[in-house]
Amino acid sequence: MKYLLLKHYRGGPEPVVDYGTIDRWSPDEVDAHMRYMSDFAAKLQSTGEFVDAQALSPEGTFVRYDGEGRPPVTDGPFAETKDLVAGWMVIDVESYERALELAGELSAAPGPNGEPIHEWLELRPFLSNKAETAE
Repeated sequence: MKYLLLKHYRGGPEPVVDYGTIDRWSPDEVDAHMRYMSDFAAKLQSTGEFVDAQALSPEGTFVRYDGEGRPPVTDGPFAETKDLVAGWMVIDVESYERALELAGELSAAPGPNGEPIHEWLELRPFLSNKAETAE
C-alpha cells in the first residue's frame, strides 16, 4: 500500500513547538535536518519501503485551462501551495499501522538546537490502495 507523507510549511494543525520556518534556522540546523531526512530515506530503501522523496522549491505558479486556443491562466487569488507544501515522501508499506509508525518517526526530524521538531505530517493513502485506512 502506497502512502504520501506530505510536509507542510504551514497550514496544518498548530505545531507542538513552533520552531518557525526552516529559512530561519542556522545552516548547521538545516544540514542536520536534511541529513536526518536522507538517512530516513536510506533506511526505507534498505527495507524496500521507499518509493520517492522530494523537497520543493518555493517558486511555483497556479495554472488552469481557460478555453480552446486561449493561453492558460496563471496564478490567482488562491492559497499558494508554494507557501504551504515543503516536500513529500512516498512509501510502500504492508499496513496503515506501519505508515503511521514511519510518519511518527519522520516527524522527529531535528530542528533548532538538534531538538525533534514534532512536525505534523499529512499521511495520505494513494487512491489505488485496496486496504481500508482508519479515519
